[in-house]
Amino acid sequence: MHLLPFLLTLLVAVPAIASEELLRLDTRQDVKVPVFYIKNDRAQATVLLLSGGKGGMGKIVNGQPSSENFLVRSRSYFAENGLNVAVFGLPSDKKAGYVEYSDRLTAEHLQDIRRVVEYLKADTGLPVWLVGTSRGTVSATAAAIDFGKDLLGGIVLTASVVSYKKTGAVPTQDLEKIQTPVLVVHHENDSCGICAPHEVPNILKGLKNTPVKKLVMVSGGENPTGDPCEALHYHGFIGVENATIGSIATWIKNPVP
Repeated sequence: MHLLPFLLTLLVAVPAIASEELLRLDTRQDVKVPVFYIKNDRAQATVLLLSGGKGGMGKIVNGQPSSENFLVRSRSYFAENGLNVAVFGLPSDKKAGYVEYSDRLTAEHLQDIRRVVEYLKADTGLPVWLVGTSRGTVSATAAAIDFGKDLLGGIVLTASVVSYKKTGAVPTQDLEKIQTPVLVVHHENDSCGICAPHEVPNILKGLKNTPVKKLVMVSGGENPTGDPCEALHYHGFIGVENATIGSIATWIKNPVP
């Protein structure tokens, strides 16, 4: 085997990360949102990651977000799969985070997301997808409803909040208004009480006007620890992060039922 052609093949096959930077974008009067932005030389789309819990990306340590949230800790996998990646941080007026579920439905929160999406879209001209996990699915769903069909490429909902007891739970929102592609990804062993796998199909039932939608139930993983509603359990796709994000990236680049 000739080594040089092999190395050249690897260089072509592996997307190149052009830059990483922490932006602080103006989204409302006197409010800035930090965004950790990874740009890829050969990206086909951009994903804006919306974390769960109280939101944000954790402290910046050695230039990198420190949160253990599924999406934040797995951000590099999106870039490795040919996407630009932006991690949505906490707005400057939300030091304590999104304490209540209802915080993720407010006009202020949706405006913050909109302004970041507009920046990302203008920066590269590529479609922007929202990818939410856990409470971040409340945000992604509300944004898709509010923004209409032209601003977003689509949304991905992972470990969705599906309990009708929770304000803003995905199935309780006006899903008929979503007109962009939607991918729903859930772990079959998710033991979080508000994210029960058997309730996830209710999301698909409500998506009556999306051009394409798909449900993917993930299996496998290893060493779940801690609270079953937290990031290091099956709720956070522990042990199957790479494969799960690979599937998400493939679908974003070619959405099919």
